[in-house]
Amino acid sequence: QVQLVESGGGLVQAGGSLRLSCAASGRTFTNYVRGWFRRAPGKERQFVAAINWSGSSTYYADSVKGRFTISRDNAKNTVYLQMNSLKPEDTAVYYCAADRTIATVTTGGANYWGQGTQVTVSS
Repeated sequence: QVQLVESGGGLVQAGGSLRLSCAASGRTFTNYVRGWFRRAPGKERQFVAAINWSGSSTYYADSVKGRFTISRDNAKNTVYLQMNSLKPEDTAVYYCAADRTIATVTTGGANYWGQGTQVTVSS
């Protein structure tokens, strides 16, 4: 059974940092694009970041550029999201995703999704 499991969420003050992890099991995602999305209360799911299979190309939503960094460790089948300078508007459930192409992942059409981890940023 293929699973993506997020961890690392929590409560942090504005200006603080968190590092999310998404560990995959059940298959190898080495050749897959990996990404992060988030859904804030009452809002649509929003693309946050994506990374290609080798880690050589990364993509970010304008709202997180310069503050968030996506990375991956293919040996561990894991993708990370380092979140710095957090703001209250970053509060959301964060989901990881995986699929074959950048377009599929960044548009929210990925076949593989995690269950999400809550990030709450207090002001």
